[in-house]
Formats: sequence, structure tokens, C-alpha cells
Amino acid sequence: MDFDLLTLNDVAALLHCSKAHVSNVLAGKVSNCVPIPVVQLGRRRLVRRSSLMHWIEENDKITSLPERSRKGA
Repeated sequence: MDFDLLTLNDVAALLHCSKAHVSNVLAGKVSNCVPIPVVQLGRRRLVRRSSLMHWIEENDKITSLPERSRKGA
């Protein structure tokens, strides 16, 4: 049986961001971003590939945030 578990480095590579940012998302520290579900094994955090794909699909459905106003524009 293959659980297809991803490390934080794997998730960061798939999302094209840093491991630190992924860690913040997992901990719920990123505003307007739902935490990614994790499998906790002691201090180690792993993410199921299926959970990550579902998280991406759900975040894709979220309406876009209003544009930031630019100074001088």
C-alpha cells in the first residue's frame, strides 16, 4: 500500500515556494490561506499528495482578493 506522503521539501518544490513558507501555511500563519492538512509523526510533518491536490483545488475556487492600491497610480 502506497500512502504517497510528501515531505515539506516535496511540497515546497511542487508549490514553487520555500520550505519556510510551507511550514507557515501548515501552521495556519498565512492570512487568507487555509492550512494544508498534515500527518504528524512525532515532530515530523508529512502531507498526503491527495490532500495537497484537494487543497490546491479548494484554494483555486476562492474568489480573488481585491487589488492593492498602488501609490501614485
